[in-house]
Amino acid sequence: MNRIFAGISVLSLAAVTGCSGFLDTTPTDRLSDKVVWTSEEYVDQYINNFYVHIDRYSQFGTDQFNGSLTEGLTDALKYGGTASGARSGDASYYAFHPESITSSQNALDIWSTAYERIRRINEFLDSQKKNSTFSDEVNIRYEAQARFFRAFNYFQLAKRHGGVILYTDMNFEKDKNRSSAEDTWNLIAEDLDFAAANLPKRWDAANSGRVTRYAAFALKSRAMLYAERWEAAKEAADSVIMNGGYSFAPTYEESYAGGNDESILEFAYNKISGPSHSFDKWYVPYGDYALAGGAEENGGTGTPTQEMVEEYETATGETVDWSPWHSGSTTQTPPYDQLEPRFAATVLYCGSQWKGNTIIPTENGMHGRWMKDDLIAKGRTVTGYYLRKFLDEENKEDLTKYGSDRTWVELRLSEIYLNRAEANYRLGNTGSALNDMNAVRTRSAVGLPAKQGLSGNDLFDAIRHERKVELAYEGHLYWDMRRWKLAHTEYTGIRLHGLKVSGTEGNFTWEYIDCDNYPGENRHFPEKLYVLPIPDSELTNNSAIEQYPEWK
Repeated sequence: MNRIFAGISVLSLAAVTGCSGFLDTTPTDRLSDKVVWTSEEYVDQYINNFYVHIDRYSQFGTDQFNGSLTEGLTDALKYGGTASGARSGDASYYAFHPESITSSQNALDIWSTAYERIRRINEFLDSQKKNSTFSDEVNIRYEAQARFFRAFNYFQLAKRHGGVILYTDMNFEKDKNRSSAEDTWNLIAEDLDFAAANLPKRWDAANSGRVTRYAAFALKSRAMLYAERWEAAKEAADSVIMNGGYSFAPTYEESYAGGNDESILEFAYNKISGPSHSFDKWYVPYGDYALAGGAEENGGTGTPTQEMVEEYETATGETVDWSPWHSGSTTQTPPYDQLEPRFAATVLYCGSQWKGNTIIPTENGMHGRWMKDDLIAKGRTVTGYYLRKFLDEENKEDLTKYGSDRTWVELRLSEIYLNRAEANYRLGNTGSALNDMNAVRTRSAVGLPAKQGLSGNDLFDAIRHERKVELAYEGHLYWDMRRWKLAHTEYTGIRLHGLKVSGTEGNFTWEYIDCDNYPGENRHFPEKLYVLPIPDSELTNNSAIEQYPEWK
């Protein structure tokens, strides 16, 4: 387990040197730089700024989709609010009107912020070459950390755009065209290979949380799936699984909670000293604010869909027949208690126990409440469900005053097995792919039976299913569907659904509800969205760059 703690100082060097302009975009060549490179303590504080990128791109951050979860663009999550804005109407608007994404307006855009971060990293490396007084051993570990984060940022760009502009030093060219996708993935692979070769397997206690050799291999296994470099993805995953010393957490809840041997890289928070995050504030069920003494309810902004609920198998590995709940109303209770353990750990449903109360999301529910035609969710659900994953059930404080400190796990062992399963499938290693997928399914935290005899499309569909369920709401699904080139078929011509609950406990009625708020329209995903446009700010300031063909 490798954890970056909020307690590790995350400061700008201006705070160290007293020079407020130290992190300006001007290349670093002043006396203050030389002072910094005489003290490992100062350099640690410098490089800690890069670790915050883990938070920014996480589900607790704002960079992936301007604060919304990208699952809101899939069939797994529905944002109930109709007002424009993050965690409200934006996701549905994009899903129904993807033509609103342009080079001048794109909530998925990270171009400027990613390049600013890359520039800071290149400044660090340039300053190191000019000013460091440390031994080669110390220097190479600093360089390896910096290059890990450079790859991390370029990966965020590449998964959106493919080939992008590549900068690896401070020889800045104002007018420079984008490189090919191949060259972009080459740079990401090279930086991660360097990091893996030069970072320790484990750090000492004083440096707990820094990126390690196996964090680099784990990120490479993820990135190389996007690059469609199957052998490289497999080999990187092999290194983690065979040599990293990681093991599955005993329960599914623990597998994404951090602080254990399943976690490969994580970012920890502290709601007292900071930083903290606001995930609980946005996603808790109706009633949580009242329990904590809040004057007004909040939360419930994005909730799991019936489509997502129906992904879950029974605890014995059988597919549930949901047809009785698809035709009008029924008093037949859905088989929630029969579903495999990842369901109850991920989704709050009617009957779930939460903070000492039972979730009953009826129109006048006290713990959970059905949402009508409202601009803002304010704790109410439009699907009949709430997210449970990532919420802190022990957090009973006023969420308007206190943030959340649930740890974000960026890389964990289960993903690496699924990465290798997919790579093996692509390489024709059917048996190995099936074994890797089954390792995730059959582990004690899940306890599902192994799948047998699958090959071809049936095996790929099983791997897809396992990723969707195991990595639910961890930020993978939307990007997976894009890299698989399946979004334009599976996210076109669809609408999302929920189960509306009415009546009282012991006498409920369940109604299959269309929860999308664009009557007469369907969601659609045009193929051009497999590449996002270069923003106008870059096109205006860079005379050499060419827009992607899909957006000309």
